[in-house]
Amino acid sequence: MVRDVAVVVGSLRKESFNRKAANALTALAPPPLKLEIVEIRDLPLYDEDLDGNPPPAWTAFRERMRRADAVLFVTPEYNRGVPGVLKNALDVGSRPYGKSAWAGKPGAVVSVSPGAIGGFGANHHLRQSLVFLDVPVLQQPEMYVGGANKLFDAEGKLTNDGTRDFFKKFLDAFSAWIEKVKG
Repeated sequence: MVRDVAVVVGSLRKESFNRKAANALTALAPPPLKLEIVEIRDLPLYDEDLDGNPPPAWTAFRERMRRADAVLFVTPEYNRGVPGVLKNALDVGSRPYGKSAWAGKPGAVVSVSPGAIGGFGANHHLRQSLVFLDVPVLQQPEMYVGGANKLFDAEGKLTNDGTRDFFKKFLDAFSAWIEKVKG
C-alpha cells in the first residue's frame, strides 16, 4: 500500500539546507512511501477570530494534512527552537479546537543545520508540540543532520554517501513506523 507522506519544511529560505534535505529524502523514499512537500510560506498567521471564516490557504492546508497518511517535519533551528513559520503551520492545522488535522497521524522529525549538533534543540522543541497534537513520532533513529553546508552540491543534490545511507535507514524505519501506527 502506498502511503502519502506530507513533508513540512520549516525554512522559507531559497537555498535552505532543510529543503535540500527534504528533496533528498523525497528522492530516496522507498516504494511504499510517496513524499510530497506541502508549502507553508503563504499561510496567514493563525488568529482564532478567523476560525468562523478561515482564509482559503488555511482550508487548503488543513484538507491536505487530513488526506496525508503521515507527516515528515524537516526543520532548522532558530534560537534553540522551531521557526515561527513552522509553529504557525502547527497552529493552523490544529484548529478549530477538536478538529485537528494532526491527531493520530504518524510523524517523524528531521532537523538540519550547518552546526555540529544538527538542530537538536529544534528537533526536541517540535517533539513537545507534537505530543500535545497527538502525533505519534518515530523515536529511533533520531535524525539530527549537522554540517549541512558540506553535504550538498551547487544544484542542491546530496553528495555524502554516509548521509545518503543514513537517510535511507531513517526512511525505512519511518515506513515501518507508519505501518505500525496505522495498523
